[in-house]
Amino acid sequence: MTELEPVVVTSPLQAKLSETAAPVTVLSDDELIMKMGHSIGETLKQELGITSQSFGPGVGTPVIRGQSGPRVRVLQNGIGSNDVSQLSPDHATSIEPIMADKIEVLRGPATLLYGSGAMGGVVNVIDNRIPGYMPSKLLGGAVEQRYDSVADESSTALKADGGKGILAFHFDGMTRDRGSMSIGGAGIDANAAQALDPSLAVIQNPHGFLPNTYAHTFNGSTGFSLVGDPGFAGVSVNHMENNYGIAPDGSGVSNTRIDIKQSKYDFKSELKQPFSFAETLRTRLGYTDYRHAELDGGLNNQPFKPGTGFTNKTYEGRVELTHNPIGPFKGAVGFQAVSSEFAAFDFTGAQTIVPTSQINGFGVFGMESFNSGPLLNQFGARVEQSSIDPASGTNYSSPNGLPINSSYNYTPISASASSLWKMDASNSLNLALTRSERAPQVQELLSHGFHDATRSFEEGSPNLTTETSYNLDLGYKFKADWMRAEFDLFHNWATNYIYQQRTGQFVQQDPVTGLALTCGSSANCTPVVQSRQGDAIFKGYEAKLVFPVMESHSGLLDLTLFSDYTRGEFVSGGDVPRMPPLRFGLQWDYTLHAWSANVRFTRGEAQTHPGANDTATDGYNLLTLGTQYQIKDFHDTKIMLFAKANNLLNENIRNSVSYLRNFAPEPGRGGELGIRIDY
Repeated sequence: MTELEPVVVTSPLQAKLSETAAPVTVLSDDELIMKMGHSIGETLKQELGITSQSFGPGVGTPVIRGQSGPRVRVLQNGIGSNDVSQLSPDHATSIEPIMADKIEVLRGPATLLYGSGAMGGVVNVIDNRIPGYMPSKLLGGAVEQRYDSVADESSTALKADGGKGILAFHFDGMTRDRGSMSIGGAGIDANAAQALDPSLAVIQNPHGFLPNTYAHTFNGSTGFSLVGDPGFAGVSVNHMENNYGIAPDGSGVSNTRIDIKQSKYDFKSELKQPFSFAETLRTRLGYTDYRHAELDGGLNNQPFKPGTGFTNKTYEGRVELTHNPIGPFKGAVGFQAVSSEFAAFDFTGAQTIVPTSQINGFGVFGMESFNSGPLLNQFGARVEQSSIDPASGTNYSSPNGLPINSSYNYTPISASASSLWKMDASNSLNLALTRSERAPQVQELLSHGFHDATRSFEEGSPNLTTETSYNLDLGYKFKADWMRAEFDLFHNWATNYIYQQRTGQFVQQDPVTGLALTCGSSANCTPVVQSRQGDAIFKGYEAKLVFPVMESHSGLLDLTLFSDYTRGEFVSGGDVPRMPPLRFGLQWDYTLHAWSANVRFTRGEAQTHPGANDTATDGYNLLTLGTQYQIKDFHDTKIMLFAKANNLLNENIRNSVSYLRNFAPEPGRGGELGIRIDY
């Protein structure tokens, strides 16, 4: 078997993948192309410990070991996406994976470089939007075209990189058009939906497809850099538009679509040896202007009209300095600041869901590594100060009538340490300990109103306190000619864990004032979802075994066995809602010269611990195929042809981590074809 070069993880310490003491996942090159989905969560969902929190096909945010939202920070080139995908499960992230050069998932001490409270981890999507080096060609790039039959989806992406002298440039753009998604059976699990909401009358239950799930997306960027021996400095501009639909609830009352627009302006620089004691100085600055409208209508030829709106204008900056080795210590220190203005409102003006709030935060962080005999050690710390200042408004009523503060202030303190013990050439053992604190987010504190897309009345809690988690991670790796093995065990203790849960109560909206009224016997009742706190314990594992079955002139054949599991329980009793199920399966990988193929079978067990006032999900069998063929050095270009077959058994899969699982199953049987040309 040909040994691949170790993958270098992009962080200030530039550690090799084999030398990290905490679990790290890296997707790049051909592997990234083959696993590419229409969202970050969809792209990563085959990785151990990671699932996608789907909300219909338009949304797919990553869930890591049962954690999502603010506990999984999604970054682009080291700074936040600064959309509102962390605030609610119906909000798509603004980052397009098809434009990525690499996607990394970090856990342990390295996460403290990017924010506190990332109990699940950090997903960093890396691209060349701001060139950090001078390309070898005056003009080069890539073109990629995909077609997916499951939703009659067509996507086109183009990248161009080049430069001359000290000026480097980058252009990219993508567009995606999708029809209504095919599914393997009924769209609505009527029994489960009506068990949660007895007032729901399912009069339209689609079969074989999900109406209102068509979508259109556009994303384009341009960037320039000055590149020289001392380093580089550059800027970029990005604009994104995304219009997608939410699967209907079958009541025949109204459909919901989400129309997102975002503009982003970034600056990035890196200086080599700027001072006598420093190796590099990295700077990132960004401004994001994000807004989206949730549109209601679409039935009986009714036009879509704005219902709920969200805006978020954010400035973010960070500076990292990697110092020269001090004795055995290598490390980095830095400063990060974020300032945003956030609001959620009803377009009719009848109510304010979250008052316009000024949110400020800054943090200092550091990470060091050193060797002690066979041990590779790493530790990090981060201290933050964050504040939320809500503005007073005449159309806002606080949750439960509780008074809200003029300012909420928090000081999260987090620390982490890990060690990697290379016992010999074949065996290594790693241990990571993390204590992280997370301040409540604005919607967890102050939400109070009807949210169209989630079909819920969301109620925050102004008395929430800082969440603290203690995470223990133990891993073992074995590497030999006949087998490679990876095992990771984790145990997380979380105090004052913040979560959203149905209360079992229902309200209805006054058509004149927009206020919540006690729900009578009429239809159009809306469930109440409330932010709560409680001590919780999370535990689980990830495991993988890789066996080289054949290596000969007939090709290479590998067998991979895999499994992952997460269990979340409250200390006081009961289950943490929306946990992934036990998964296990196998994958065959075959390679012969320029051609490769794989077949993957995944068994997901039933999730019988859904949490209070929620529904269980059945087990499923997922069978997929993939193949690719490389044509290299064809007139100085590289051509890759690829094809995938998804959900070949056409199962009706309900995703246990999805808020919309009773109304939107996962995609049915479909085939995907694509071509990528690198020139």
